[in-house]
Amino acid sequence: MTEERPGSVAAVDSVLAALADPTRRQLLDLLAAQGQVTATTLAERLPVSRQAVVKHLAVLDAAGLVAGNRVGREVRYAVRPAALDTTARWMSALAADWDHRLADVKRVAEAAERDSR
Repeated sequence: MTEERPGSVAAVDSVLAALADPTRRQLLDLLAAQGQVTATTLAERLPVSRQAVVKHLAVLDAAGLVAGNRVGREVRYAVRPAALDTTARWMSALAADWDHRLADVKRVAEAAERDSR
């Protein structure tokens, strides 16, 4: 199907798994809009506890989507776009592969239609 470097398949898998949860997608949206913020600040904007936010952030961090930076006693989180870029490239290659396959099917169907006349 599509060629990937070793390790990038696992990276795409972890990104897709992390993004499967709507709360984690919402966290990414908040981080993208606000820059570096704490888990407490994020929890104030979501209908979940701070502890739940921290667990979601750990999943996002493991997928390479966010990074925590200690500033004094606080940990501030920010989006890391590289993992999203890798996933977007994979999705684009997959879409191009399917476009190619569908074009082949169309060509075969049109040729069969011309031959049947």
